[in-house]
Amino acid sequence: MAIPESPGNLGLPTLPAASAAVPEQPQDPAARRHALRVLALSSLGVFVVFLDTTIVNVAFETIGRGFRTTTEHLSWVLNIYSLVFAAALIPAGRLADRYGRKRVFLIGMTGFAVTSALCGLAVNVPVLIIARALQAAFAALAIPASLALVLPEFPASRRSVAIGTWGTMGAAAAAVGPTLGALLVQYASWRWIFLVNVPICALVLVVGLRLLRETREPGARGIPDPVGAVLIAAVPAALSLAIVEGPSWGWSDPRVIAAFVVATALFPVFLWRTRAAARPVMDLALFKVRQFRLVNAASLVFSVAFYGVILSNIVFLQTVWHYPVLTAALAAAPSPILTMIVARPASRLAHTYGHRIVLLAGAVLFAAAQGMLALTISSEPHWAVLWLPAMVVTGTGIGMSLPVQSGASAKSLPPARFAVGSAINQSFRQLGAVLGVSIFAAVAGTPGAGATPDAFHHVWWIFGALALAGGLLVWLPPLRRTAAA
Repeated sequence: MAIPESPGNLGLPTLPAASAAVPEQPQDPAARRHALRVLALSSLGVFVVFLDTTIVNVAFETIGRGFRTTTEHLSWVLNIYSLVFAAALIPAGRLADRYGRKRVFLIGMTGFAVTSALCGLAVNVPVLIIARALQAAFAALAIPASLALVLPEFPASRRSVAIGTWGTMGAAAAAVGPTLGALLVQYASWRWIFLVNVPICALVLVVGLRLLRETREPGARGIPDPVGAVLIAAVPAALSLAIVEGPSWGWSDPRVIAAFVVATALFPVFLWRTRAAARPVMDLALFKVRQFRLVNAASLVFSVAFYGVILSNIVFLQTVWHYPVLTAALAAAPSPILTMIVARPASRLAHTYGHRIVLLAGAVLFAAAQGMLALTISSEPHWAVLWLPAMVVTGTGIGMSLPVQSGASAKSLPPARFAVGSAINQSFRQLGAVLGVSIFAAVAGTPGAGATPDAFHHVWWIFGALALAGGLLVWLPPLRRTAAA
């Protein structure tokens, strides 16, 4: 008989045993209203940060023409954001614990506004890539602090709802990004996909200064291991370089081989450094919680498919069906609409029936939708008959996956680790974004005005298979079973 893993027997903090016997006191109306305002403000910050993970997608063609560059090179505008974001999330959470969640959150939103303006004013691709890296660093400061500000405002019985709402906003932002980006490109300029962040961040700052309460972790000391932070970014960066540049340099090119070797060699070094460091960048003890490690593995794999499909669909509509930017975004809009509609009911279903069933159903739907696209879509536009049904199924699958992954990851840990657990989950999601964009660039190359559907069929099959694998990961049986005494 298996002995289930629990946070308590892993050395993680748990609530006192007596707390289970003490009925939770209901929140008074004033505290409840304040908690909802904090959640709304935090969710707005999450929304604007995750909006920038995909809002650039629809402007790829426009930016590429303006700067006369290729999809492979321009993919680093997306990848550098996701790489820096993923690498900085966990250290940023530790900084917020030590120096104050409100302070770090507001610094993050201020820096995000300034660097968004720098992106909008970039004069060439290298400047844009550097500005995006800085933008991601400040985004990482805001995200863990935002959740840490929300959780103390809610009683334990309502924290899962708050986490679900917080996670839903991130998923919705990533899904709606291309549509909003298209509107800005069509009626203003691609530069406004970055400049639009400035007034939103200003609103968050003005309200946050008065609304938010400062909190710190009393036992927080020092800063996370800087060597570990570099290593956690270097591994996916080397892997992305090999995948993105492989088609153009050649897979046998010494630079591509060296990049694969570096990624492979640095991963065990990162694990060793994390175990040896006094203040490791990632707490590996959390991965002893089985649900936590499986859900995060599923988040990584599913996010590869999610971000890859969002980019490939927009590029397909513009290069194969020759849709204008706005028309392409509107053609893909049913997917994010369904994501937002399905997200909250899916979280409730997961609470009632378990996250594994909902995640598998979402993955199957997402994979089925990619199969529909690969089998039916040709160079002749058939939006209502062929494309629309696939977008509806895709959006439903996303809505049943990303928010549920966020909630399941955090809920598998004790309350004291909710924030760091969410930061790790978001890091895995951003690493998936890097790989998804890289795989698209490697398989599809640089689609131009005369592109054919063939490369996109391969992309849809690959991402459909990856999404299905992500749904199956949470059903893996335990590797070891210990007999009960």
